[in-house]
Amino acid sequence: MVGSRAAVRLACAILLTATLAACGARSGADRTQNLEGFTPEQIFERGEYELSQSRADDAAWYFAEVERLYPYSNWAKRALIMQAFSFHSGKDYPESRAAAQRYIDFYPTDEDAAYAQYLLALSYYDQIDEVGRDQGLTFQALQALRTVIEVYPDSEYATSAILKFDLAFDHLAGKEMEIGRYYLRRDHFTAAINRFRVVVEDFQTTTHTAEALHRLVEAYLSLGLVNEAQTAGAILGFNYQSTEWYERSYKLLTSRGLDLKDRGNNWLSQIYRQSIKGEWL
Repeated sequence: MVGSRAAVRLACAILLTATLAACGARSGADRTQNLEGFTPEQIFERGEYELSQSRADDAAWYFAEVERLYPYSNWAKRALIMQAFSFHSGKDYPESRAAAQRYIDFYPTDEDAAYAQYLLALSYYDQIDEVGRDQGLTFQALQALRTVIEVYPDSEYATSAILKFDLAFDHLAGKEMEIGRYYLRRDHFTAAINRFRVVVEDFQTTTHTAEALHRLVEAYLSLGLVNEAQTAGAILGFNYQSTEWYERSYKLLTSRGLDLKDRGNNWLSQIYRQSIKGEWL
């Protein structure tokens, strides 16, 4: 009798698996389907199947069903991180963030917590597509990436997070440069200087610093502030002599009989002296 019951259970399990496989042959998930008779592993595998078919939204639904039907199981934990991944694959970034954050809240010490935090950061980072967009997402990406770097420094995601942090930081500097150039083209020199100063002081490790210094030379010369223009040129000569921006500033200043040297006592002079001493802000 015991053997018969075991055989019946095995037959039922095979039938359930076959039912899921048959569903997989159809396009997309049948969300009216009652999954209560399926094991968490079977539902999870259906989610993986949907992912393999590039149906990320359907995959996320199956993973959510695992979490709903078996909330305290290890499968629920695995399904939650897969929800975050599925939503991200489908570019549903708000839902990806929500799932990743839930994972971090529920399982902060789990081995996949670092990956959840990385996915959360990516959900912001992957929306940074052009300089002209609002930079709120860039700030949020930086904060989330910093968390990966600082909280999970030994994880396999830390190196990638550092690279993406630098790129996002460069992106913010690019936004400041874009606005500064806009003002400079319209002869709003003071407004332009304020933007370029932000790049030089706050984003000095980015690829935009040399151009920002050259634009300061242009703007200060336009205002007749020769000392500041010469000092900006001197910083270019000390730190960025191999760049086109130094060459352009050199030609611009020398064509007016001006040297590229520290002059006066202004904010640029302080930066120049720090540069000479081997310090950079």
